Amino acid sequence: MLELIVATTALYLLGILPALLLSGKDEASQGDREITITAIDALLPQTQCGDCGYPGCLPYAQAIVDRNVPLNLCPPGGDATVRKLENLLGKPYRHTTPPAPENLLAVIDEETCIGCIKCIDACPVDAIVGSAKQLHAVIPEYCTGCKLCLPPCPVDCITMIPHKTHITF
Repeated sequence: MLELIVATTALYLLGILPALLLSGKDEASQGDREITITAIDALLPQTQCGDCGYPGCLPYAQAIVDRNVPLNLCPPGGDATVRKLENLLGKPYRHTTPPAPENLLAVIDEETCIGCIKCIDACPVDAIVGSAKQLHAVIPEYCTGCKLCLPPCPVDCITMIPHKTHITF
């Protein structure tokens, strides 16, 4: 990962990356496209939450390159990510704030949880802890409210609540 960041920074500082990004899609080689997508993906937060409307950070990066979608669709990345993307892509500063996240928190019903660990595997930020056939719990400070833990749960024991109403002990 560090090598990717260093390489991307070097390409940007040498002026090569903005030239690659600003050249026409037809003229750019597949290799240049992949380098650009990788550089954009490296700047995204890697929460794979789907709040941008794409199933993960890499598909969003591909859409930025291939379809010129807006740079401000990533709520977890926030303002800082939009600025980094604008800088990387050599775009003029037109920073617009990403849409506000819903500020939700996953809560696991202790009575219903069967300890299958499917929610743990689905959580992109390791906010769910537990082990097989044991009760699972959500670490509120880590939960981004992405809802990726909901579909794999076979007993529907996870609910999303507004974060401000969650009571910690």
